[in-house]
Amino acid sequence: MRAPATGAGEERPRPRARGRFQAGAKRASSPAGDGSLRELIREIDDFPRPGIGFKDITPLLANPLAFAEAVGSLAEYARPLRVDCVVAAEARGFLLGPALALELGAGFVLARKPGKLPYETVSAEYLLEYGAGQLEMHTDAVHRGKRVLVHDDLLATGGTAKALCELVEALGGEVVGCGFLVELAFLHGRELLAPHDAHALLTYES
Repeated sequence: MRAPATGAGEERPRPRARGRFQAGAKRASSPAGDGSLRELIREIDDFPRPGIGFKDITPLLANPLAFAEAVGSLAEYARPLRVDCVVAAEARGFLLGPALALELGAGFVLARKPGKLPYETVSAEYLLEYGAGQLEMHTDAVHRGKRVLVHDDLLATGGTAKALCELVEALGGEVVGCGFLVELAFLHGRELLAPHDAHALLTYES
């Protein structure tokens, strides 16, 4: 299905002051260089099924300064990319995605499971580390030639982000980068996203 013509020009990013949430926090070897963010992510064993170590980011989200720190650090990666819009999938991507878009002065585009969007859609299938599914996006959500940042709070096997890239490109958009709060590097998700650039604030090697 043909995508609509390119819309209005780029918006300027909106700077926003951010404070550190833990004075004197120890610097860590994460890409963000902030071990205190890592300390707010707890691991839940055997969820949602045996053998899965679930990275629970809800303590980080509950801390307003940590939340701002995470969004600001993600924006530092994305700002040089001159992003027109941020694309994210339900439900994980809806946590940080809109805040990141606001920080960048960009629009936010949502991708949802089948039957959740009211207008005409394009769809893409994806695989997860513990299942499979499908995502849909409105046909007028991304205009041809727009610069798009794909966002998710977690990069695992890369299936969800890959599907988002496919949806954006089906509508004529350009994926200029893929940003994540957490990467499970041992699942090699960024290899699936190649040649798109992938950036994560916190990386887990095992």
